[in-house]
Amino acid sequence: MAMDEKRYLDLVEDCLNHWLDVLEASEGFDELDLADGVLQAETEDGKTFILNRHVPLRQVWLSSPVSGAHHYAFDETAGAWHSTRGGEALSVRLVADLAALGIAVGA
Repeated sequence: MAMDEKRYLDLVEDCLNHWLDVLEASEGFDELDLADGVLQAETEDGKTFILNRHVPLRQVWLSSPVSGAHHYAFDETAGAWHSTRGGEALSVRLVADLAALGIAVGA
């Protein structure tokens, strides 16, 4: 059964706000912006991470300068966003990519 749009929008808003809070509490970012379902995080050395909602597919998309593009669907059983190609959690990929750039975050 497809996820209800309201539930999806609530989950994705929580996700984006969570990551905004996590990144704001970290060092290594020049600019952080969350608007219209898109979180853009630019590192001090000019690399940009983008997390955005994709309503038609009920997914969160990540664009990373380290590992490229990834798509995540919410796993109700795990209560987390997991890759549509392999099952890796969004938090695992994002923390690893940031660590590769020397940015430590607590997910």
